[in-house]
Amino acid sequence: MEYDSRDIAKVAITMAMTDDRAEEAKAKEEAAARGIRAAAVDFGGEFIPSMSKLVERAVVAAKREGIINSSHLEEGAVAGAAREALTQIMPKALGLNVGGKIGLARCEEHMAVSVFFGIGLLHLNEISVGLGHRAL
Repeated sequence: MEYDSRDIAKVAITMAMTDDRAEEAKAKEEAAARGIRAAAVDFGGEFIPSMSKLVERAVVAAKREGIINSSHLEEGAVAGAAREALTQIMPKALGLNVGGKIGLARCEEHMAVSVFFGIGLLHLNEISVGLGHRAL
């Protein structure tokens, strides 16, 4: 079956929105059954000082889960898509803490990175989703 960028973006968003490891594993299996490689990684911390760590975590997770290989082309695509996703939530997150998940998905040339974060202090959170896509 052939998928377009919207289909792959949906899987990345779904991965980022999973509640726990069991739900994450189930979503990953469902994606794999459709020929889509997917992964998710938890993250939390201060937004601005953590931006490079967020991008790094996305790249490491993509390599670990076989979504990309170790070429600078594919690593750069993940890093660019992750940065794009973070840029979309930046206006809400400046100066605050974020916590949630980074979701990744790829099928053939389509690769997407999504972030689903609570943003704020203590229990006073705003919720935000960011999404980046690259063609490989």
